[in-house]
Amino acid sequence: MNKKLIAGSFALVLLFSSTIANAHPGRTDANGGHYCRTNCAKWGLQDGEYHYHNGGGSSSSGSSSSKSSTHKNSTPKPTAPTYKESGLKVYVNGQKINFGSEPVIYQNTNLVPLREIAEGLGASLTYDKDTGKIGVKKGERKMTLTIGSKTVSYNGSSETASAAPKVIKGVTYVPAQVFARGLGAGIELDSSSNTLKITI
Repeated sequence: MNKKLIAGSFALVLLFSSTIANAHPGRTDANGGHYCRTNCAKWGLQDGEYHYHNGGGSSSSGSSSSKSSTHKNSTPKPTAPTYKESGLKVYVNGQKINFGSEPVIYQNTNLVPLREIAEGLGASLTYDKDTGKIGVKKGERKMTLTIGSKTVSYNGSSETASAAPKVIKGVTYVPAQVFARGLGAGIELDSSSNTLKITI
């Protein structure tokens, strides 16, 4: 009777140990856990997810339970945009410019869509996508801006703008006042009506 009981207990131990051994492949580190690399979805884990086995013990313990307590890699939360639509209205010689995308306020600076402001001021554009350089020309005046750079070149002399040209949702934006002034235009900002008047 005792022999049967011992044999039965031994078989149960072997079966339980086999279940633990097959629960999830991979070695554990000094902390008793490891990064999931195989059959992750099968165990409700993601590829590369760090987790523990056997209550956090090392793989040599071979004890209690095959339950995994998982610790997911922390992923950064998406940050809110640093810009917002400004509702700025722009007039050139009394004619309102109709922008396809809304002007924005960024770093306390009004940014407007490049193409529409250039057309409104009668300027021609060139763009080098490899360097991000924007060339602007109107008559004898030339201006160079670079995506992400506050340095603006006017006819060879440089100055620093309050904000750099920026691509937002596929649209290139430039500082409105800097752009207009670089082409020799007069500017007047009426903050009470949120209106920028440009005279060329």
